Amino acid sequence: MVAAADTFRAAAVEQLEIWAKRAGCDIIKAKEGTDPASVVFEAIRKAKENNIDVLICDTAGRLHNKKYLMDELEKIQRVIGKELPEADKEALLVIDATTGQNAIEQVKAFNEVSKITGLVLTKLDGTAKGGVVIGIVHENKIPVKFIGVGEGVDDMEVFSSHDFSNAII
Repeated sequence: MVAAADTFRAAAVEQLEIWAKRAGCDIIKAKEGTDPASVVFEAIRKAKENNIDVLICDTAGRLHNKKYLMDELEKIQRVIGKELPEADKEALLVIDATTGQNAIEQVKAFNEVSKITGLVLTKLDGTAKGGVVIGIVHENKIPVKFIGVGEGVDDMEVFSSHDFSNAII
């Protein structure tokens, strides 16, 4: 199940709906402007009710330099901690391979609010190599878990440090 907790970015819910349909999973959503934590709360309730094993809460669209958006993310974390204290949790930060040095500040800011357990490096299907993650991983001890190499359902791959190193060199 997927929770559409990016309720402020235009078309975010619609984009996630398309991906949920492609992946064949349920989606919990609300109208634009709804409190994102309430969407997550509802998704957790439905996941428990329907014995869902995996719930992905999409909180994308958060700018690390906008305090109110980071405060909302912190609230979402509190809801998840309260409603699913025993669950295994992942907090994955998606980094665009074209971002560059700004990604370092993003990781610091997001890690303060939501303990990041892994990185997803996207847009590696173009000329970007995503070398900024080398310093991020070294400094923050956060592993890269997945890479995105396209826009299809099967274009997410498990990260291979060997393949990544070869691509950088």
